[in-house]
Parts: sequence; C-alpha cells; structure tokens
Amino acid sequence: MNYRLSLLTVLLFFLATALTVEPVHAQRDNSRVRPSPNAKVSQTIGTTEIDLHYSRPGVKGRTIFGDLVPYDQVWRAGANEPTTITFSGDVVVEGKSLAAGSYALWFLPRASGKWEVIFSDLVGWGTQYDPEKDVLRAPVTPMEGAAQEWLRYTFEDLTDTSATLQMHWATTVVPVHIKLP
Repeated sequence: MNYRLSLLTVLLFFLATALTVEPVHAQRDNSRVRPSPNAKVSQTIGTTEIDLHYSRPGVKGRTIFGDLVPYDQVWRAGANEPTTITFSGDVVVEGKSLAAGSYALWFLPRASGKWEVIFSDLVGWGTQYDPEKDVLRAPVTPMEGAAQEWLRYTFEDLTDTSATLQMHWATTVVPVHIKLP
C-alpha cells in the first residue's frame, strides 16, 4: 500500500509541476527581444586573442549602404550598442600599429572608392562618434559579395601571424587586414 501511495504522490507531483510550468513559459516577456541580436566572434593569431562584439541588424528588404547607412557618415559597424573589438596583444591593422586594448569599431562608407576603418577609445558608453577619440584610421577597399541578410563578421585568410576581419552585410564585404608586429 505504501508503494502505491508513494507512486501516486510522485505522479501527482509531476502532473502539478507540468501544469504550473507551462503557463509561466507561455507568459514569457518578449518585449526585450532585440530585432538586431547580439553576436560575437573571436580569433587567435599567434598568441593574440581578438574578440569582437556586435549586434546583427537584418537587411529586411531595405537598401543598406547609401540609404539606411548613409555614405560619407561614420557608421558604428552594427546596431544597438557600439561594436567593440579587443586585442590581447599589439597588432598591425592595414599597415598601422595598434596597441593591445579594447576599441569601438567604426566604418566610414563611401559611394565609390575606399572606405575607412576606424578604431576609437572606449571611454564611457554611447553610439555617437567622436573623432577626438580616434586611435587609428585606415583605408579599406570594399568588395561585392553574395547577399547576406544579417550583418556578419568573420575572420578569413588565417595564417600563423595574420588574419582578415571581414564585415559582410547585404552585398558589401569589407576586409580589414590584421597581422602581428
């Protein structure tokens, strides 16, 4: 008799738990779901760790560069918060030295010709670009690529001492060459 009572008690407990958990799950607050979800990508070059944190906006049928992201205006290289990149050691970006540290990553898109990649000090928080915080600016050459719905950063052309960080959104690919000093 005790065995049956114990089994019945356990079954009733699981049934009661299942009935109370599902309504809580169904009432999840989706108001904090971001239309541009957070993402991160990391790569090690030699012993230098590179960590990039950004938000991934979607194309969603819009014209991106030249409209949503205007030409000749600095763009924060993502959505929501500033895009940040951290280097655990000194690197050379597009032939220019950059000390180990954390930076805000920006681009200056152009309708034709070279763009600029910009690394700025991460002082405080904000999405407003301040040219006085620039640490490094370098020209980069955008390329045409396959359609990419969600903004994506990847590391390509990896060697023991270098890699190419690629920003790819819509049909635009912007390579940024990084190597060890």
